[in-house]
Amino acid sequence: MARDYYGILGVAKNASDQEIKRAYRKLARELHPDVNPSDDAQHKFAEVTTAYEVLSDPQKRKIVDLGGDPMDGGARGGGGGDPFAGFGGLGDIMDAFFGAAGGGGGRGRGPRSRVQPGSDALIRLGLTLEECATGVDKEIAVDTAIVCDLCRGAGTSEGTSVKTCDTCGGAGEVQSVQRSFLGQVVTARPCPVCRGFGEVIPDPCRQCGGDGRIRARRNVTAKIPPGVGDGMRIRLSGQGEVGPGGGPAGDLYVEIDETPHEVFVRQGHDLHCNFRIPMTTAALGATVPISTLVDGDYELDVEPGTQPNAELVLTGKGMPRLRSSGRVDGRGDLHVHIDVVVPTKLDEAQRELLVELAQQRGEEVPTLASNGTKHGGLFAKLRAKNHR
Repeated sequence: MARDYYGILGVAKNASDQEIKRAYRKLARELHPDVNPSDDAQHKFAEVTTAYEVLSDPQKRKIVDLGGDPMDGGARGGGGGDPFAGFGGLGDIMDAFFGAAGGGGGRGRGPRSRVQPGSDALIRLGLTLEECATGVDKEIAVDTAIVCDLCRGAGTSEGTSVKTCDTCGGAGEVQSVQRSFLGQVVTARPCPVCRGFGEVIPDPCRQCGGDGRIRARRNVTAKIPPGVGDGMRIRLSGQGEVGPGGGPAGDLYVEIDETPHEVFVRQGHDLHCNFRIPMTTAALGATVPISTLVDGDYELDVEPGTQPNAELVLTGKGMPRLRSSGRVDGRGDLHVHIDVVVPTKLDEAQRELLVELAQQRGEEVPTLASNGTKHGGLFAKLRAKNHR
């Protein structure tokens, strides 16, 4: 059976040559014997190297796309187990592990830049349901790395500069030769003195210690669009951590922490609330005011004969629908759940009115004895049953 070379590298079948190369470099750095000496890692390293050799060769890749395996039947030279097969030489191997310094198809390797991009930062922001519905501008304090104001990112003390590393001669790496069953293998590692930069700082900045950045608290204004919800993240470009050497800052992600509301319960774009009405209103029907989250008071029409737990839907009175583009596209609905309130205390006149209503409707009416206890009809039967 033909091997899944695309799956080994973790790329799609329509992946570009550059995507294939990037995927291989990532896996090679993780699985290289100098980094991970386990037997399993060496086996996987050989697999991904074979997959890269196949997919980087147009002819071999064409065979794979047609359902075949170009490495079947010993197509790989040297017994099929050489993890470095398919490379033109040491330059290709080093490019795969440490990356090429030059652009395009150049093979030039060199020291890595001391100026590196910064990391992203994350901060949680508490918002009320009203703020989530209407949107709000919030000023938040963040503790992140900023450019050192003393050396301005250079990492050196005033009047001094960096110097070329004497150990690697500015190359940023040192090489060693090892003999193994594969033959003579030349490997390169980042220089332990300059850590791969090719240069050292003899007199580091006293404020940042040569890093070119310091930690500080600053205020950032986050523009929160309408319709955000709990757990959503707003990206503030370039407001994250400044990179080493004063490199470009990463992004700041503001994660929304929505505070529960005392009246409204949110379910996606819809809102739900309970609304208490007297039993007379439920029976007779009425137009009553109800408060919405954003639009203020609204006239709610309660139909005659409305039953307990009935649900009335107010279209477009819910939360804004926030699309992935950041635009608002309409609003959800407000679901009003009716809670009919039955009176617990009645005076004599009110009781007589209800009794008269029950009689007119042909419903069984309990009567009160002189001592105030009920008797007769269904109520009396239930009471008698409970005393047996």
